[in-house]
Amino acid sequence: MKIGFIGFGNMAQATADGLVGQGAVAADQIYACAKHWDKLCRTTQAKGYHPCPDAKSLAQAADMVVIAVKPYMVQEVITPIRQVLKDKVVVSVVAGYPFEKYEEILEPGTHHISTVPNTPVSIGEGIIICEDRHSLTEEEYTQFESLFSQIGLVQPIDTKHMSVAGTVSGCGPAFVSMFIEALSDAAVKHGIPRAMSYRLVSQMVAGTGKLQLATGQHPGAMKDAVCSPGGTTIVGVAALERGGLRAAVIDAVDAIESK
Repeated sequence: MKIGFIGFGNMAQATADGLVGQGAVAADQIYACAKHWDKLCRTTQAKGYHPCPDAKSLAQAADMVVIAVKPYMVQEVITPIRQVLKDKVVVSVVAGYPFEKYEEILEPGTHHISTVPNTPVSIGEGIIICEDRHSLTEEEYTQFESLFSQIGLVQPIDTKHMSVAGTVSGCGPAFVSMFIEALSDAAVKHGIPRAMSYRLVSQMVAGTGKLQLATGQHPGAMKDAVCSPGGTTIVGVAALERGGLRAAVIDAVDAIESK
């Protein structure tokens, strides 16, 4: 399968790199087009991908076309190539563009699905939120799921909750990165070298997440398992509660959803 990316920014590159890195496709099966030709050539040729001069030539070359432009550019980019896309599998990674919006832009009968991936797909540890309303055939959806499940958890969800699910999984890496940085700062304050502090904290975050996924434990129970009566961890937990950690996280999601 040849996969083409219309728009080749951070999210598109993360997806392409993940697919190739996990062996889902070969580098020469990736095609990309973007606004700045010279930059596109440097980015793609260094990785063995094919740069395309425009969206039409890309759509003609690819079997699956991934729409990865800014939301305000979607209609402008798609309108001239609607006829070509009618015979392709179209996958959107554009936030705020669910099934109904594409139905208004694409040719009737075009097979398409809307998704919201996050950047850890680049190392095969991502999340791909996908709208459960789509127009892919059963065979096409199986192919899509088989391909993208190699770079992350594929989670179907109803249209109503696409936005908040995308916020939690897509914006969450920024929040977690802030936590990693803050905890690392604390380690450095107490004498741990910076590089070591990042390594320790990042592995702790990765391990804790994998432990929850593997066991299905309630996060509260996992927290309780580390908090001995009168021990050190509960002192830190109490400090975080006084600082409003939970409320701050919820407020962050509320702020994004009300934007």
